[in-house]
Amino acid sequence: MNQFLIKPRVQFGANALDYLSQVSARHAFIVTDKAMVKFGLADEVTRRLSQRGIAFSIYDDVAPDPDISAIVNGMKIMDMHYPDLVIALGGGSVIDAAKAVIYSLWHTRKDVNRAKPQFIAIPTTSGTGSEVTAFSVIKSQSEKLVLVDEFMLPDVAILDPVLVKSVPASITADTGMDVLCHALEAYVSRTASDFSDALAEKAVQLVFGYLIDCHREGSNVFAREKMHNASCIAGMAFTNASLGITHSLAHALGGVFHVPHGRANALLMAQVVAFNADLEGHCDTEAAKRYASLAKNLSLPSSSVREGVESLIVAINVLKDEMNMPKGIQATGVSEIDFNTRLGEMVGQALRDSCTPTNPRDVNEKQLETLYRNAF
Repeated sequence: MNQFLIKPRVQFGANALDYLSQVSARHAFIVTDKAMVKFGLADEVTRRLSQRGIAFSIYDDVAPDPDISAIVNGMKIMDMHYPDLVIALGGGSVIDAAKAVIYSLWHTRKDVNRAKPQFIAIPTTSGTGSEVTAFSVIKSQSEKLVLVDEFMLPDVAILDPVLVKSVPASITADTGMDVLCHALEAYVSRTASDFSDALAEKAVQLVFGYLIDCHREGSNVFAREKMHNASCIAGMAFTNASLGITHSLAHALGGVFHVPHGRANALLMAQVVAFNADLEGHCDTEAAKRYASLAKNLSLPSSSVREGVESLIVAINVLKDEMNMPKGIQATGVSEIDFNTRLGEMVGQALRDSCTPTNPRDVNEKQLETLYRNAF
């Protein structure tokens, strides 16, 4: 028996943030980062809460790739004034941290009679889709741990394009390629369905249609809204269908060498598409047929499955080149010596990653090593 889960209410479009003017709560716990406070975005949230007479406390010490200590610190602050509303304001790291804080505090304090707080996620980047997923990625030393539990799904997601207008071009590129990777991997996942397929297809179309515009002109609110929606739609797809080894490899690469997650996905995506399609062999896998279908949807050359796969790979690389993204892992500053020294460690992490089992093609250590080397 299969399942497709839809939970968060999604408020989207211009002025979506005004939804906060309708909420009712006694005390709100806001999880964010220093940048959101510095640039006044946190004030946009707290002002609306104050107008509603809602008290609040703020935890703004979340850094990129939050580790277990960040979760513990958040739990301590949340526990001091237990809220009936939690608001996560920030990128994927902030929303992931908020999820982990809520989840961990709830499950470690079961002896206390408390109601689960309402959870509102407000993304300020268009990338992870974390506002609509049951996933949370937390770092433990040099390894990224992927937590998956429906408990962590937000109740409401607020997608306001104004919040992403000022995102720098390089981050727009990284997060946009993350959206594309989510959609591609959900589409060829072993657990894909008609429901996730429809969402993944739309997300792919939106990325190829609007990411370059966002990168060239960040103030283009129309393009920003489309990419913000694409991120959320892709999140809906992969929280139901899961992901594949592009993410497994990227998690390990990011954990060991601190390569931003979306950039790591971009470095590995084309290699994984070729592998899953068996491009060097007969190119007759189910994944190959699905990649070719996406190419056709994008009006790319696709008179045969092989041509469709090759066209999709070219389109991915053109997208990267248009945004001046690194062409290989080495271009991110990773030395060949360090790469070879820690290659085995990364391969082991990727093999254990929770995204690996749903990859459409089985994979072993040697194949993962080859993918890393080809991407270096």
